[in-house]
Amino acid sequence: MAKQDSGSLPQEPTADDTGGQEILDPVVKIQPNEFESAFGEKLSATLDLDTWQPGENLASLYGRLEREVEEAIRHENRIKEAIREKIFPLLKSRPEAPKNAGIFQASVKDIEKVHTGLLFNGGVEGCDGISVPFDTLPLTIIQIGVCLVSYAGDQGSWVHRLYRRDLRVSGLDPVEEAFEILERRRKRSSVDVNGKRDKLSDLGRRGIMAFAERAVLLGKSRALWRMGHGSPAPYEMLTGSGMADLLQRSLDMLEDMMTNQKRFVFVPSAPSERLILTIGNALYPLEYAIIDTLKERIAKITEQGHFRGEWAPLEKRVQSFANDGGSKIVVGTFRASPLSPAHMFYAHEDYAHQAALIALADSALQEHRGFPMLIDLADTVCRGTFGADSLLGPTQQAYAEAGEPFRYLSERSTRR
Repeated sequence: MAKQDSGSLPQEPTADDTGGQEILDPVVKIQPNEFESAFGEKLSATLDLDTWQPGENLASLYGRLEREVEEAIRHENRIKEAIREKIFPLLKSRPEAPKNAGIFQASVKDIEKVHTGLLFNGGVEGCDGISVPFDTLPLTIIQIGVCLVSYAGDQGSWVHRLYRRDLRVSGLDPVEEAFEILERRRKRSSVDVNGKRDKLSDLGRRGIMAFAERAVLLGKSRALWRMGHGSPAPYEMLTGSGMADLLQRSLDMLEDMMTNQKRFVFVPSAPSERLILTIGNALYPLEYAIIDTLKERIAKITEQGHFRGEWAPLEKRVQSFANDGGSKIVVGTFRASPLSPAHMFYAHEDYAHQAALIALADSALQEHRGFPMLIDLADTVCRGTFGADSLLGPTQQAYAEAGEPFRYLSERSTRR
């Protein structure tokens, strides 16, 4: 369930999809034997096109595909019981474990109680956002929308558009103006490509969207419980996405959430924490595990050198939040049905069990996905209201009315 809806632009996971961890690692050196160990063949064989199958013989690959899947599942199932027998007991007794760590079994009666007592009467509101960039040479437009929904039928939506131009100051000498705009664009990424160097149009918009989602949950929702997508404290907010003001506002909000609004549960779509998901895979249906806290994960952000120079004073605030707020946010996993995969969740330690039951009860409504339907509903409303078409059409029309219907449109946007 990707958060970004960019029409013809390439999509990539957001912090909410990945559980709040932005991947900015340097290139890792892989030894030849490591490649062979992971993929079962030598790199030299992979690079030899004579070992590849002609495209028309794609069906001949099905036999190996079937064998590989069957063997992978067999090995995964083999270790599930070992994890339950040896690892599960350690979750509660290991050092730095949350006070409520362990494995817990929810009953059908528990699920029914959450359905009738909270979810279906509007006691839980879910929030999700969407960001749509439209990049052209003279102007980049970023549309950010956020939607709040509940099963009681109440909903709210908010949208904001950012307009980025490389040059907004008029009256300069034409030659100086030309050199200035060339220099600005040299430093930017390619048109129609979401490069990490262009923070204002990539990481920045994701940080603003993450901030807006949590601001809606805290300031606009009136429900007893709030459900969010991703991590409650994502990477983009804890680094300010390169903007000190965003970082300070984010920390203010997160501290307020930990003090005044403890009844929350966040569920990411595609977390990168395979250790926790492996534990989750060993769960039986309607089981959940409380495993860790966000303390160390937040502290690692300060160790990555994001707060040098003039940002140094902000490092203490992030470290303080890691110790105080991060240590109170528990990290867990749940499995809603026999068919579905395990998913992670985040909650305040004081309400961790209730949060897990809410995530389980809402996810049980989708047996095949085992993912909270309230988040899916918010995502659907957002895509229908603020999706790519809501920006693409009006923007193309505006360019046409300005006398340039095609000149500044990218190849991707005119391909269809």
